[in-house]
Amino acid sequence: MGELVKRAFKYRFYPSREQADQLNRTFGCVRKVYNLALEARTRAWAVDRERTTYVQTSAMLTEWKRTEDLAFLNDVSSVPLQQSLRHLQGAFAAFWDKRSRYPRFKSKRRSRASAEYTRSALRWRDGQLTLAKMDTPLSIVWSRPLPDGAEPSTVTVSRDAAGRWFVSLLVEDPTVQPLPAVGSSVGVDAGIATLVTLSTGEKVANPKHERADRKKLAKAQRSLARKAKGSENRAKARVKVARVHARIADRRRDHLQKLTTRLVRENQTVVIEDLSVRNMLRNHSLARAISDAAWSDLRGMLEYKAAWYGRKVVTIDRWYPSSKTCSTCGRINTTMPLAVRSWTCPGCGAVHDRDVNAAKNILAAGLAER
Repeated sequence: MGELVKRAFKYRFYPSREQADQLNRTFGCVRKVYNLALEARTRAWAVDRERTTYVQTSAMLTEWKRTEDLAFLNDVSSVPLQQSLRHLQGAFAAFWDKRSRYPRFKSKRRSRASAEYTRSALRWRDGQLTLAKMDTPLSIVWSRPLPDGAEPSTVTVSRDAAGRWFVSLLVEDPTVQPLPAVGSSVGVDAGIATLVTLSTGEKVANPKHERADRKKLAKAQRSLARKAKGSENRAKARVKVARVHARIADRRRDHLQKLTTRLVRENQTVVIEDLSVRNMLRNHSLARAISDAAWSDLRGMLEYKAAWYGRKVVTIDRWYPSSKTCSTCGRINTTMPLAVRSWTCPGCGAVHDRDVNAAKNILAAGLAER
């Protein structure tokens, strides 16, 4: 038996007023420490060309707690504050490796309100979770059971823009094991009108969750625009807009989870294109539809589930002419306008559906590359 997979189980919970106040204070302190450390590290590099380490920022945190202006940092658990420094260290490591942009300051309104607790700052007893600085356990809605005997090593508490509270428990899951090997492989062509087209000829319709709720979203946004800035009515209207967005995101995520699980279970190898979604979003006429399709989420889910279950995800070059190549004879057309949905190969006479042909070419290129 190999190393156990660590898996996060996310649940809603309903904090008491005291717990909500404590968590909101913690979120604010986490954001404050992150921003202070980012400012210090940026200044050290700009002035002295020196890289600041996590250990140095941890020492700074100790000093900040001793000052009068930042004494409020002592009112919350020190573990989430230390974790925010570790997250900043990870953000800088990703920047140095050219995997992401330079770390940005956290905003009170736009950034995710969250705090991470490790084992030293939580108590897990008889299926109940109590966090540091709290006297009572969280009231969690156990929508699905944790694996038998599982104990959380890390707990992340968050509050979304719609005012919903979530707790994510990271545990070792012995139920995640490699699946029996199968002989099938599939090529996946992502699209907008059709969410994905498979090399088998199957087309998975795009639910277009954002479009389905667009009228409701527009109504909520118009109501928000009419409210006076800083008023309580504007705050209530902002929550209504966030609830519509949350409904759209939840339905989209649920659909993608089911689709990716099926693809990984049924195929030993899944071949996809390396799409540059960030660049594609610059096309303002398609940006909304591309965001609604959530191709990046689709790829991310395929990759981590393949790692869980002993499958393989192969990514082919984004410049590979999958749509212009005949999957029967290999002839490459010079042009293939997006409006052309089916075409006949001048070389061999084969009639192709544009998306199915692209998926077949993606599969062939991925298997050849593997």
